[in-house]
Amino acid sequence: MNPFQTPIEYLKGVGLSRAGVLKKELGLATFEDLLRHFPYKYIDRTRFYKIRDIEPELPYVQVIARITSKELLGDKRTKRLVIQAQDDTGVMELVWFQGIKWMEKTLVPGKAYVIFGKPGFFNGKAQMAHPEMELYSPANLARNGNLTLQPAYSSTEKLKQFMLDSKGLQKLVATLLDQCAKDIHENLPQYIINKYRLVDKATAYRNIHFPGDAAALNEAQHRLKFEELFLLQLRMLKSKMHRTLKFKGNIFGTVGNIFNDFYEHKLPFPLTNAQKRVLKEIRQDTQRGVQMNRLLQGDVGSGKTVVALMSMLIAIDNGFQTCIMAPTEILANQHYQTIKDLVGDDFIEVALLTGSTPQKARKVLHQRLESGELKILIGTHALIEDKVQYKNLGLVVIDEQHRFGVEQRAKLWRKNVIPPHILVMTATPIPRTLAMTLYGDLDISVIDELPVGRKPIKTVHFYENQRLRMFGFMKQEIALGRQVYVVYPLIKESEKLDLKNLEDGINTMSHEFPVPDYQLSIVHGKLKAAEKAYEMKRFIKGETHIMVATTVIEVGVNVPNASVMIIENAERFGLSQLHQLRGRVGRGAEQSYCILMSNHKLSHDGRKRLNTMVKTNNGFEIAEIDLELRGPGNIEGTEQSGVLDLKMANLATDQQLLIQVRKIVEGIFEADPQLTNPEHQILHLSLQSKEQGLSWDKIS
Repeated sequence: MNPFQTPIEYLKGVGLSRAGVLKKELGLATFEDLLRHFPYKYIDRTRFYKIRDIEPELPYVQVIARITSKELLGDKRTKRLVIQAQDDTGVMELVWFQGIKWMEKTLVPGKAYVIFGKPGFFNGKAQMAHPEMELYSPANLARNGNLTLQPAYSSTEKLKQFMLDSKGLQKLVATLLDQCAKDIHENLPQYIINKYRLVDKATAYRNIHFPGDAAALNEAQHRLKFEELFLLQLRMLKSKMHRTLKFKGNIFGTVGNIFNDFYEHKLPFPLTNAQKRVLKEIRQDTQRGVQMNRLLQGDVGSGKTVVALMSMLIAIDNGFQTCIMAPTEILANQHYQTIKDLVGDDFIEVALLTGSTPQKARKVLHQRLESGELKILIGTHALIEDKVQYKNLGLVVIDEQHRFGVEQRAKLWRKNVIPPHILVMTATPIPRTLAMTLYGDLDISVIDELPVGRKPIKTVHFYENQRLRMFGFMKQEIALGRQVYVVYPLIKESEKLDLKNLEDGINTMSHEFPVPDYQLSIVHGKLKAAEKAYEMKRFIKGETHIMVATTVIEVGVNVPNASVMIIENAERFGLSQLHQLRGRVGRGAEQSYCILMSNHKLSHDGRKRLNTMVKTNNGFEIAEIDLELRGPGNIEGTEQSGVLDLKMANLATDQQLLIQVRKIVEGIFEADPQLTNPEHQILHLSLQSKEQGLSWDKIS
């Protein structure tokens, strides 16, 4: 058995009650969990201060002083332990409000201690609350002297009650390393360690917890980041290769009449160079006899749907059926409308299947699918019901990847003997490094230019005192025949306050835009689905001028006549959310605008988000800044991926390392696809240990 899988209660100094609280508070259940509970910072413990040299602005100080007195003060509610400590330059006061019993028992007057903590001043006298105390002895000092940088571990109030503050956790890690360091085995090939000058794994773990100096710490951090990203890419690329070898793909050998006819006579506007490039990539994928799994990224309005449709026409030219799966009915309807408008009535049959499709119509659809007559089907989850059988499904287009569970996508695979080619579209731009990590086993295409004639949306940031100016601008646009969105945040944590803001907003709007001159649509989460759909339809048809909504505006809702997006309390939205909302306008030929409303009081990050929105319309630039501000775990759709359980590497700051590691792993698979060379046995074993569970990552 791997000693690091040992339950944590069996480590000396832990026991059952401490193990329970370590699991609950920090999720540490095994020796390995504790080994990978890395310090969040390091404190320089080489310097000792004299009491007279202590100043209030110092972040922390270390003093050697002798306890001269200790006393308990206050009543039951305000009880505190006060200790006087003295060195040859002065006296300081030490105070405890918690853990009093333990401190009173262990601290002995007359003895000298190494005292460490944040200094304060009270009545001109140096003071410290809850300092770390260690009995002074030359042996202790020598031990700490080797440790110039002391690790600081995250702890909690509950853990501190069990004497598991940072110092307590440090002791447990030291015990673990003394007991098990010999069992830390290397998991990277020796030639990689030599070539890239990495320290060995056991040294890295010792130095990440107890670094001798800053250089040793940097080496340990670099090694552990390298290993983490290396093993992640190894899994991803192995999965991609496995799929390439195991799953054959349908060959779309020809570009036929249907595609050419559409390209020459139906296409309403010339393709951009980016669209042409992506079509070429898809074309090459579908000729190789290997199943395609491609992620198509493109900003809102970049023309992804046309590329998807043209890929579908190639499949149809080769005798196959195709489908588009969208996460909601509104979006499925919209794709249906867009594609119907593009192909016209007499060109090719397009059908829609959603939860609302009547039974009678379904029956006909099922028959036409099974006979192979129906070539393009657009729908929601209804497409993957067992009853839906295709004669020869060749290409599946999935819109907004992260809204679908992996199992749902897997069902689509089973609709054909040879799995269909899969094209996943997303309008949420994903930074390159994140895409390499999250979708490392997919090929990635990017449409990074907008169609000719599209005017960039003008974005401005207004403060509360400019509200009248905003109302004036709304009236001006409505007078020109345009429509306006007004969006309010609605977040669970502050739901009551948010609903009140929404109600106040609606009252102000109704007062400012009275009937019959103006009509309002109101959409929020508390409405029933039918009421929501009714209000959305009124706005889409142009019956109402203003849509006041919480963030429930569906991704992708298309109202070309809406030219103004007003976002209230804009500082409370994430960058990618702001960008998605802004993308709801600018879909027609008219100039569109986005107005970000906020209070004057903004945090540093809040200000940076709003400034970024004003400065750029480029979704990929915005995604990079979002990654920097929020870290990868909070990017939409990544929380549930499980891929991003990175303890050391940071995708925002370690981009160069990730790109380097990806190249190294690609080189390994080119030279040794099955990892059969003796020096790669270690990697083969590492992959096997990771693959005990069911691997979902083969399915887009």
